Amino acid sequence: MAENRRFRPKIIGFVCYWWGYGAADLSGVSRLQYSPEIRLIRVMCSGRVDMEFILKSLLNGSDGVFIVGCKLGECNYTTHGNYHALNMVYLCKKILKYLGLNEDRLKIEFMSSADGIKFAEFANEFTNKIKEIGPIGEAENIDKSELEGKLQEIIKLIPYIKVEKREKLLQTFDNLEEYEKLYKDEEIEELLTDVVSYYIDPEKCQACGTCRRRCPVDAIEGEKNVIHVINQDVCIKCGTCYEACPPKFKAVMKIKGEQVPEPLPYEKRIINRKR
Repeated sequence: MAENRRFRPKIIGFVCYWWGYGAADLSGVSRLQYSPEIRLIRVMCSGRVDMEFILKSLLNGSDGVFIVGCKLGECNYTTHGNYHALNMVYLCKKILKYLGLNEDRLKIEFMSSADGIKFAEFANEFTNKIKEIGPIGEAENIDKSELEGKLQEIIKLIPYIKVEKREKLLQTFDNLEEYEKLYKDEEIEELLTDVVSYYIDPEKCQACGTCRRRCPVDAIEGEKNVIHVINQDVCIKCGTCYEACPPKFKAVMKIKGEQVPEPLPYEKRIINRKR
């Protein structure tokens, strides 16, 4: 316990510009003290906080991350981004648990711009909770380099996670308990253990270049009259190539639970077209 008291956590807070940041400002104007370990980042809507922001914050050494948005049902935008943020947080909590991290390192809260006292109390309670948990990784007996590797791998898979869970991520509930039941531990384990991969069948590829042009991370290698291949080390499993491949070719295969075949050497990928 004495060691934890000396521990000064690094905490990132993503705060909605319209309401949450007003509460933070009000707590300062009212001279309400909250933990100096917290660094606030203002966003236009809590729904703008991506899962990548959270995981990269942890990767960069933050011991805890919180999100403060406007009250549910009072979003300034028709998209009601705070519901999406709430959904995303519960999914991210399950991912943290899968990685062996304490789920309580991530929290979301909703308040109005008049809730300066509430903001200060929340910030201090969250800071104390993180102090109680301890330094990220160390408290969970995870080696620093191992944790960094795990987080980097999950960050790379975020587009894939969003595609696989897009239907659930769009669901909104008035009852908060529904969010707690939305994602199961075994569901997340299966999602991240049996990761989908994509492979271009050399027997079907016509080197049209459609998938290569659409790939958001330039993971597809190829050129005119040369069968395309996917660089598995660069691929983010987003499925864009799978959807972009012309139906008449159906060259992109979706592989799950199996080893991706090795790509053909360059000289065997050249297509000799008859003139």
